Amino acid sequence: MRTAAPRPLRRLRLPRRAVALGALALAALLALGLWVRHSPLVAATRVEISGTSGPQSAAMRAAIRDAAQGMSTLAVDPGRIASALRRWSIVRDVEVHGHFPHTLTVRVDQHVPVAALTFADEREAVASDGTLLPDVSTRGLPAIPVDGAPGGKRLTERRALRIVALLGAAPTALRRHVDAVGAPGGELTVTLARGPKLYFGPATRLRAKWISAATVLADRSSRGARYIDVRVPERPAAGGLEPINPQAEVESLDQG
Repeated sequence: MRTAAPRPLRRLRLPRRAVALGALALAALLALGLWVRHSPLVAATRVEISGTSGPQSAAMRAAIRDAAQGMSTLAVDPGRIASALRRWSIVRDVEVHGHFPHTLTVRVDQHVPVAALTFADEREAVASDGTLLPDVSTRGLPAIPVDGAPGGKRLTERRALRIVALLGAAPTALRRHVDAVGAPGGELTVTLARGPKLYFGPATRLRAKWISAATVLADRSSRGARYIDVRVPERPAAGGLEPINPQAEVESLDQG
């Protein structure tokens, strides 16, 4: 029994008028969408800013608001905000998001200055990743002597980079108490203000070493130590303690 051959499919041909009307409708929809994206219905009239701090914060926030003028929540332009902040070296990154209908959120990620590079009679702040911060105050930052004025935007001197990385790994509460840093013979050391000297050794496992140092410093038995050795963070050692007078201990207990 023979089966009938399938008939070829016929191509549907739309009238030219229908094609033209469809194209016009599509163009109208695109134009409407473009108008809505830039219309007052979604204008960014409220700008919420986070992440700025320090003496330049007010100027940075004003620059962000100026750059956001005319922007809509459906047509966010992060590049415009980033360009407005480019003059401040402390700005590491910026995120911009639109929230329908009228809110724009801007989050600024700032570098954290951890030290002051010193050369001749000059001082220049530097971040933990080696980014130079020429317009940032160096007040209260530990000094790192360098051979000369660093060029470009990043620190390149290896010894100074190791010290900067050490300070960048420090807990904020401890970094504020750093009085001096050094790397004699490649061995990293930190001297705390009104506190002991910390021996870190090579620039490895810095975060673990800082945690070990903080743990020892918090232990009452280490009070009066002249140095804390955390070269092996699992086995920290506190040295230079005043010898305990057993007779004084007995007298203290008797008086209690």
